[in-house]
Amino acid sequence: MTWRRSRVPGALALTAVACLAAACGGGEKQAAAPAAKATKITITATKDARADAKTYLAQLCPKPIGGELNFMVWEGYTDTLFAKPFEEACGVKVNATYMGSSDDLVAKLRAGGAETIDLTSPSSDAATAIIDAGLASALDLGRIPSYADLSEGFRNLKVARKDSTVYGLPWAFGPNPLIYDTTKITKAPDSWGALWDKKYKGKLSLQDDIATLYMVAQFLGLDDPNDPSKLYNLSDEDLAKVKAKMLELRPNVRKYWVTAGDMTQLFQSGEVVAGEGWPLMTNQLRQAKFPAGETIPKEGTTAWADHWVLTKGAKNLDAAYAWLEYSAQPFTQKLLYDVTAYIVANPAAKSYMSAEQAASQRDISDYGTKVNFWQWSPRREKYQEIWNEVKAAK
Repeated sequence: MTWRRSRVPGALALTAVACLAAACGGGEKQAAAPAAKATKITITATKDARADAKTYLAQLCPKPIGGELNFMVWEGYTDTLFAKPFEEACGVKVNATYMGSSDDLVAKLRAGGAETIDLTSPSSDAATAIIDAGLASALDLGRIPSYADLSEGFRNLKVARKDSTVYGLPWAFGPNPLIYDTTKITKAPDSWGALWDKKYKGKLSLQDDIATLYMVAQFLGLDDPNDPSKLYNLSDEDLAKVKAKMLELRPNVRKYWVTAGDMTQLFQSGEVVAGEGWPLMTNQLRQAKFPAGETIPKEGTTAWADHWVLTKGAKNLDAAYAWLEYSAQPFTQKLLYDVTAYIVANPAAKSYMSAEQAASQRDISDYGTKVNFWQWSPRREKYQEIWNEVKAAK
């Protein structure tokens, strides 16, 4: 990380936008005329993220905005730790639906959800698909003055923009690590190949998603660090190799997980000892005092970069932009970290973290070719076909 801010209480002046609605009321869709550019206000920072969020929100919403916001998000992204203070201060009811996969989100929006959902948190693959399909609204960065405070590497990702138009507000990113029970596997596996060991028969859990095929392809050496898109555009011949190798792994799989809760329960019940997951799961397990280890094998892994994206049919724009500006704040992102242990988009969030927590934060560029960020595959239907065949196999 190349940008740091003081951790001394009171030394950091944090900025927030003044009430984003002209009268801080109503929930109607905005008129065609552009909204006035938001101005920043300043609060004196403490080391207490919750306290600073409350102070900030009192100035963000001096009067209630009102109405509702409908979200379709990954688990943890509207957690009450940071969503409830927003609801209370801004008078906005947050309604959240969890998505099980990127395909789930894209299908929902294409089926009319873009007219009933206000904000989504797509990963790097789905973000591109949503934008290309005309299901997203370009962001008015004049209403998000803290956008420039977010990690430059994250802001420069092409997945949530089209030419010079920005559609996504950076939120969090992370790799898909190998997670394991340290009491059963005492040394971190250095290769994904460990999962094929027969001693793990019926003791693994993998994601019920084509992302699992990406992992297998990386293990087989089909990923190209010089051309990240290759992993998402494999030939029929390469996909046949991936399928065959995945079928070899099938006996070791106890269950394919859909939600983070699925996998954490499998670990806690002793049904599985390892699998591919998200840092969220490692964090949840450790918070529950479960001995969870996490590693990125030598073959590398895929990764996701999640953004807030405003749908084309978003109705309560005042509330939506208030949420977006609130999401960009370092204290909000620290609270997100507390829930997920993800790498967050605002480097200044480290000012609220312990030294150990801050050390977990990275700039996207720090990973180099170690991770391959998800892309929307032009052959996604073929990948899905292969994945369904794998799951149906006995």
